[in-house]
Amino acid sequence: MNVYTIYIGDDEVTYSRFKEYLDGTLAYAVNFEEAVDLIADNCGDKSLMVFYEKRESFEIESHAIELFKSKFPKAYMVLVYDNINKGELLQYHKFGINDTVHKNVTKIRLRHGVEFVEKNQEIILSSHTNQVPLEIYKPPVWKRSFDIIVSVITIIILFPFLLLLAALIKIESKGPVIYVSKRVGSNYKVFDFYKFRSMYIDADKRLKDFINLNQYRDFEDFADFDYENSNKIPFFDKFMSDIYVSDQEIVPESVYLREKKIRQKNNFVKYVNDPRITKVGRFLRKFSLDELPQLINILKGDMSFVGNRPLPLYEAEQLTTDEYIDRFFAPAGLTGIWQVEKRGISGSLSPEERKQLDIYYAHNYNFWMDIKILFKTLTAFIQKENV
Repeated sequence: MNVYTIYIGDDEVTYSRFKEYLDGTLAYAVNFEEAVDLIADNCGDKSLMVFYEKRESFEIESHAIELFKSKFPKAYMVLVYDNINKGELLQYHKFGINDTVHKNVTKIRLRHGVEFVEKNQEIILSSHTNQVPLEIYKPPVWKRSFDIIVSVITIIILFPFLLLLAALIKIESKGPVIYVSKRVGSNYKVFDFYKFRSMYIDADKRLKDFINLNQYRDFEDFADFDYENSNKIPFFDKFMSDIYVSDQEIVPESVYLREKKIRQKNNFVKYVNDPRITKVGRFLRKFSLDELPQLINILKGDMSFVGNRPLPLYEAEQLTTDEYIDRFFAPAGLTGIWQVEKRGISGSLSPEERKQLDIYYAHNYNFWMDIKILFKTLTAFIQKENV
């Protein structure tokens, strides 16, 4: 790899594990002073990735990080932590930390991070420099014209096929053909987001079934959970504050919090042959055909063919800070720059890396970048995993 990696800290156990994960290429320094000398002597023209161990008070560390970044402004700094709160995290990012990993990070996640730095150094730098804040997004004439012309032509050509898909969905299971959810797009505008329905309308009553199919579940986490009563919750009444709504899924708060706990403990939750998904829905998802109704969103102007993926309300709420707000002052899109980065490989991009790519797109999108992303999307739209 054309990346010089160095670990700064005094936890030799964590350093040794990271070094093993990176095939012995990780340098080591106890403090910034030692690191500066090692980098000056060995980094050369390589990209620089620094794993900095969180260990002292933030006041002391912030000054040291600022000084280090002044010497190596192109360094991609990753905070290695054992415990950290949201307030600390925001402060570290403000003073130059680009990403964070837990001390018990997996080998795959660590190696993907280094690969990301190697391949996207320009993007990383541009998304973390002091750029002029973006103004309210207005689609350029070329982009809006492209969206209208191509969406109209595509809808006309695919109309018989769309009718066939709608008929198959209706024949297999009761319920509406189109699933509508609220999404946050450009300028924080909330709009109705369309997809072909791929789940049974009683998906909530199948919670117990799909939990039992989770490959990575911890059975103890579900030992005391009463599924029978959870399924009797009146979903569409005045108690909507106790309900979490996302893409084609409505779950009680207790279930959402329980699954969140498991995801945090086991890194991710994965289901095989999810019983909530219809047979037609499984086919639609495999080939991304459930996304076709978003052609209407594009024609209406809610979205563009290429942009930053519109987010569910609860996700968008987490990205209202100054460091991430720019991703919303850009077109919302059917596909985007990070979707074509190793699409379909679980864990290939961390949430922070995705945010960086969104911000990069917001500041740098143009016609030829959009064409390139569309081409990559068309050649990689088939998902590799049946999940």
